[in-house]
Amino acid sequence: MKITHLGHAAVLVEVADRRLLFDPGNFSAAWHGLTDLDAILVTHQHADHIDPEHVGALIDANPDAAIRVEPTVLDQHDLPDRAQGIAPDTRVDLGGVTVAAVGGLHAVIHRDIPRIANVGLVVTAEGEPTFFHPGDCLDTAPAGVDVLALPMMGPWAAMKEHIDFARAVGAASGFGVHDGLLSERGWNLAFQRYNVMTPTTVHDLRGGEPWQP
Repeated sequence: MKITHLGHAAVLVEVADRRLLFDPGNFSAAWHGLTDLDAILVTHQHADHIDPEHVGALIDANPDAAIRVEPTVLDQHDLPDRAQGIAPDTRVDLGGVTVAAVGGLHAVIHRDIPRIANVGLVVTAEGEPTFFHPGDCLDTAPAGVDVLALPMMGPWAAMKEHIDFARAVGAASGFGVHDGLLSERGWNLAFQRYNVMTPTTVHDLRGGEPWQP
């Protein structure tokens, strides 16, 4: 398995001869121009997880990629007919790689803002680490996760909730995502706290280089 953090929530996972792109949103541009993808996967409808301006070009450049998105994304974004929903407690087989959807709701931003749907996505392949991208939800901690994409900061959670989430998942290793709203000092503060206060060794993948967990 190789993992490349492409900014904010966007993550490229290469495993079992498959290339999976998660959450190509508008807080980053490093995923623009990617080709040879086997799957494009989206946890929920917010633009920092699916960029309405540029996702069409990504899809056009990857005509053979499976497109699996949280089902309400199909109503909110103009996607081709081959795009399909991946609802909570369902899974998709990508040829040696399985992606399972867990959870169901985005974290609470404020009581006056209606909650939307969100699926966390768990990737498994024989002989490979199990990878978990939660999107914007800290409510679900699937068992057996080896590598966690750990949200560093969101307007829907405090640091104490991120720490408790990482403890609940219990992954041995991980890396920071959802960090587009953090200053350098804020990023380092969160990074240090998560490493000290959780069982997860959190790696800094901001340079965009592939990492092998």
